[in-house]
Amino acid sequence: MKINIIGHWGGFPKVGEATSGYLIEHDGFKLLLECGSGVVSSLQKKTNISDIDAVLISHYHYDHFCDIGPLQYARLIKTQLGEINKTLPIYAPNNSMYFDALSLENYTKGYKYDDSQILNIGPFNITFIKNIHPVESFSIKIQCENTIFSYTSDTSYFEELNEFFKGSDILLCECSFYANMDGSNAGHLNSTQAGMIAEKSNIKKLILTHLPHFGEKDRLITEAKEFFKGEIILAEYLLELNI
Repeated sequence: MKINIIGHWGGFPKVGEATSGYLIEHDGFKLLLECGSGVVSSLQKKTNISDIDAVLISHYHYDHFCDIGPLQYARLIKTQLGEINKTLPIYAPNNSMYFDALSLENYTKGYKYDDSQILNIGPFNITFIKNIHPVESFSIKIQCENTIFSYTSDTSYFEELNEFFKGSDILLCECSFYANMDGSNAGHLNSTQAGMIAEKSNIKKLILTHLPHFGEKDRLITEAKEFFKGEIILAEYLLELNI
């Protein structure tokens, strides 16, 4: 399984970069996890828009899904040019007025999920747990053969996350705040909470993402290491990881 960090900023993208977007690949199948601001432009540095097989959205905040519109137009134009002859499935919660907008004629089609479901998308077996966030949001676990890639999306800390992520090879964990900041009212994690989840989940590698636009980013790693002694890195623009 290969993970490409297409975008990793929280809220809005840094100049020339993108908010949440992650390209998950295995055996030629390409799953786009999140489609935030700037993702469609940046994604084309890694792959052709025509080659995306499915999209998975965790929740309806703009920094996680607002590039769905540009993605739909890209599929429309490339279909008209004869480069695409299939509908792109977009999996997302059915808890918003935005769900219906995921379907555009025969170019894209929205499919709903919730935390009671197991999705089988290409080679991936995908499960969910409902987060604590101002809008309904889900943490996501993607299993493929003997590997597990997990993603917190946006959430405040709660104990059930530790069991849900248990044994993950990689945990991509949002880290919107530093240790001395409480992000719970905003529905976000800080650096020490990210480290705590990683330690209690017994994961192999922690990647901090959904990064803040302020402060010294390396502090996030130092603070997370107070709880998790394994490998910790910061998400970077267009970083490639292999499990």
